[in-house]
Amino acid sequence: MREILPALGRWYAEGEPFGLATVVSVSRSAPRGPGAAMAVGPDDEVVGSVSGGCVEGAVFELAKEVLADGEARLQTFGYSDEDAFAVGLTCGGEITLLVRPVSPSADTVFGAVADSVAGHRPVTAATVVDGPAPRGAALAVWTDRVSGSLGSPGLDAAVTADARGGLAQGATGLRHYGPQGQRREDEVSVFLHSFAPPPRMLVFGAIDYAAAVARIGDFLGYRVTVCDARPVFATPKRFPGGVEVVVDWPHRYLDRTETDARTVICVLTHDPKFDVPLLELALRRPAAYIGAMGSRRTHDDRVKRLREAGLDEQRLARLRSPVGLDLGARTPEEVAVSVAAEIVALRWGGSGAPLTATAGAIHPAGAATV
Repeated sequence: MREILPALGRWYAEGEPFGLATVVSVSRSAPRGPGAAMAVGPDDEVVGSVSGGCVEGAVFELAKEVLADGEARLQTFGYSDEDAFAVGLTCGGEITLLVRPVSPSADTVFGAVADSVAGHRPVTAATVVDGPAPRGAALAVWTDRVSGSLGSPGLDAAVTADARGGLAQGATGLRHYGPQGQRREDEVSVFLHSFAPPPRMLVFGAIDYAAAVARIGDFLGYRVTVCDARPVFATPKRFPGGVEVVVDWPHRYLDRTETDARTVICVLTHDPKFDVPLLELALRRPAAYIGAMGSRRTHDDRVKRLREAGLDEQRLARLRSPVGLDLGARTPEEVAVSVAAEIVALRWGGSGAPLTATAGAIHPAGAATV
């Protein structure tokens, strides 16, 4: 959804209705997670994807139907081998979609949600999926306010509380309530889609490898900052547009920069006078990933210096060094793929092994798109 919101926000601002299909639940090896979206707008323009191509043709027709009659629909697609021409998922999984019309009159809060996401302000969009409440009704929840309604004050209050709790974790998924928001009932299904600000990627060392890592980090949806103490290297023209470039000593910049459990820190300087004070600080603070470039000899020397600086084995175990997965990478771009692969594997609990050597579901249960 985040990827297609610029187009949707433009259509909404211009008063152009569009049909929006959102994945609200999945089972088994579904190709996209909850929150994946596809929309059909003016002149039958299509943006986004809900299945990687398996059912998009049928979803296109559904979106046209909801635009024509104004009625939201809930549709499930699964695997079928009974009819070679049947619409279904070839992966053997199942996805359930909410397909609804969106326009300033049909959804009064969508524009504010799109603006918040564009401005990196956290917001949760709650939409009624099923039950004795208006299907497609929408409520937007911020940390300090709400807008819209799901049909009853009690339901609005219960969903607001859950949305704010989920927003802190970036959680997206279905929740169930009674018609008045009762916690022990499940007649009403509500999809909570949390848009937390993009996670940060901090890249230290403005070298060719950093430029490649910055590009792939930006592609993966991180807000990327490159920091180097050498102004001759730390120049914006050497990095993709949208990547922040800072001239400062790495440890000094990190010391004044907030990190959290989603932050990625890539140390590519491989120079002890930069690496050691930076990693000593990084390994004492929250981060999802801390990787450092260098040979095995450099790694051994670095770890020795960090032990001397007082870091224990538990903290040192967080360090991914040498950085990246063993792909045989040589060029900066190949190394960036190796680093990105390790970050993704660590985030989702992947093994890093070839899929041909593994068994079971390809897409882990509970994976969500945020």
